[in-house]
Formats: sequence, structure tokens, C-alpha cells
Amino acid sequence: MSQSLLSLFGDAHTRAFNAIESIKNGAGVLVVDDEDRENEGDFIFAAETLTTKQMAMMIREGSGIVCLCLPKQTTQKLQLPQMVESNTSQNKTAYTVSIEAKHGVTTGVSAADRVTTIKTAVAINASADDLSRPGHVFPLQAVDGGVLVRRGHTEAAVDLAKLAGRSAAGVICELSNADGSMSRLPEVVKFAQAHQMPVVSIDDLVNYISAQQQQVS
Repeated sequence: MSQSLLSLFGDAHTRAFNAIESIKNGAGVLVVDDEDRENEGDFIFAAETLTTKQMAMMIREGSGIVCLCLPKQTTQKLQLPQMVESNTSQNKTAYTVSIEAKHGVTTGVSAADRVTTIKTAVAINASADDLSRPGHVFPLQAVDGGVLVRRGHTEAAVDLAKLAGRSAAGVICELSNADGSMSRLPEVVKFAQAHQMPVVSIDDLVNYISAQQQQVS
């Protein structure tokens, strides 16, 4: 990954710290993964603070596939089975069945409706009965251990929310270019600068969390 481009946002520790602060303050970040993996930049927001305006930006500037990243404990509480019994996707992306809020939505596809579905799913007292299946929000189940175990955007979203003191749930969507192609690091950096968003890499988060754990031990 081009460190020269990432260095525009500070060193690795600064990038991780600024990303956490942004999530803590209810704003978003752009997270880039490894060049030999998806090599994409994703919007990430904490689920509990997500606004309709932020959702609309993800739909407008991203792929349109908005995913709700949850720990296994939450997907089990909501009784969300995996989308397929045998996951043969290259990166083992753990989609569950898609969801919709049972109440407070119309067709479920608008930015406001998708936010309602997400807020319904992550409410403290949420239950399986609050959701319809299928729907227009796509939950992803993060692996236990986060980015230290799987270097994916799913795990980064949950880890960032937890590091920011938010509930363990994040919302992600891939940033895309005007021609419909996926944004790589140069395009991610350009977008982030134009919209004053922090950029952090999965590698930055791995190093930040590892350093934290070493301090504790």
C-alpha cells in the first residue's frame, strides 16, 4: 500500500487515533484494506449514530450495497442465519439474510428507511421479531477477535465502533468512482480530502490494537 499517500493523513498511530475520534463524534471514516485483498476503500460509520444524510452519501457516492456489521453475539440474538450454508466467496464475507424493520418504513429502500432498519436492529432491546426478512439492509457477521484475526472491513467497522466507545456495530459501503468502478487508494484519498474525512488502513488498526493490548499486558 502506498505509504506516501496515506502519510497525507499522518503516521499510522495518528491515522488510527483520528479515525476513532471521528467515529466517537458521530462522523465517518474511509478504511482501506490491503492491496492483495479487496484493495478498496469503504465508508464506515457507527450504527448507533448513523444519520439519513450519511446514509444518502453512501448510497450516492458508494456501491449502494450498505451493510450492517455485527458481532456474532448480535446476529444470534436477532436470529440471523448466514445467507448460505457453504461460503465459497474468496474472502469468506459472512453475509446473513437481509433485513428490514417491521415498523417505521415504507418500501425499505430509501436512505431514511435503511437508517430506521439499522437503528431497529442495533437497539439495546432489539429482538428477531422487530425485523422482516429479506430486506434492503445486508448484515455481515464479524469474526471474534476483529482485525487481528480477519483483516476485513467488516471487522474494522466493529472494532472502530468499540474503540470509539460506541455499541459494537458499524455500517459500511464501498466507495465507487463516477464511472461505476471501485475506488482505489488514490481516489479514496482525493475523496477524503474533498470531504474532510480521515483515512485509515486495516494495517493501521491492527498495529494500534496490538499496541494497546501490549500496554495492557
